[in-house]
Amino acid sequence: MSSNLDRYKNDLDRLLKFGSDLEMAMLLECASKAEIEKIYGENAASVRKSLPKFKEEYQVWYSEAKTLIQQLLPDRLSDFVRYYEKPKARKEINAETYRIEDYLQGICTTRTSGLNKERLAGPEAAIPHFEQQLAILKSVKTRFESSLFDIRLLVQADLFDSELDAAKELAKKGFTRAAGALAGVLLERHLGQVCDNHGTKVAKKTPTMFDLYNALKDANVIDVPQWRFVQHLGDIRNLCDHSKANEPTIEQVNDLIDGVTKITKTVF
Repeated sequence: MSSNLDRYKNDLDRLLKFGSDLEMAMLLECASKAEIEKIYGENAASVRKSLPKFKEEYQVWYSEAKTLIQQLLPDRLSDFVRYYEKPKARKEINAETYRIEDYLQGICTTRTSGLNKERLAGPEAAIPHFEQQLAILKSVKTRFESSLFDIRLLVQADLFDSELDAAKELAKKGFTRAAGALAGVLLERHLGQVCDNHGTKVAKKTPTMFDLYNALKDANVIDVPQWRFVQHLGDIRNLCDHSKANEPTIEQVNDLIDGVTKITKTVF
């Protein structure tokens, strides 16, 4: 069975290839017909046909690349997003403030001065931003090859996957309370790790799951919908751990296991 490290490497290689194709597609979309034919001659049409359409495929690439960077290079995530999103305080769309989001919408801006019309920014202004996004993704590969790369989180993810599989097997065999208790322990351990990852301080020396997810919400690591979702999972965990009067249902335990799987894959 392949490890998470192998899966990350395979996903990264695929996204880098996809990104290179998108970069070429973007360059061709911004070039004139004459420029393309000068470079590729009679092969110009087949070259363009072999490449993805940037405006149709970019969002797929962006979503996957963003998740990978969030997991493996979180200190560069804000830079990666910044090259895509329009600046919130933007007063004018020019070459400096133009973003990939503008490119996808086909925005082109001009300024009129007397009888002259000056072009401020167009699709070509987004090219450097995508090149920077691709460069950030390439730097993730460097981490794989560096002795400084900390694989602790990847090893932990493998262990979580294995233990969640064990919880699913317990649930299948009718040991619902044990399955839910195991999933709950994994959730608490993961939330503790997320607190460590973000330097989130928890007042208690031995915090409960309640303390952990509240601390993450207060630190804006998780949003309110995520907080409510984790709170719901915590309620099911408590039913499995503490309540002897009511036996947790198989549906509740499966919801807990699926929820823990989701949290461990999306909250880091």
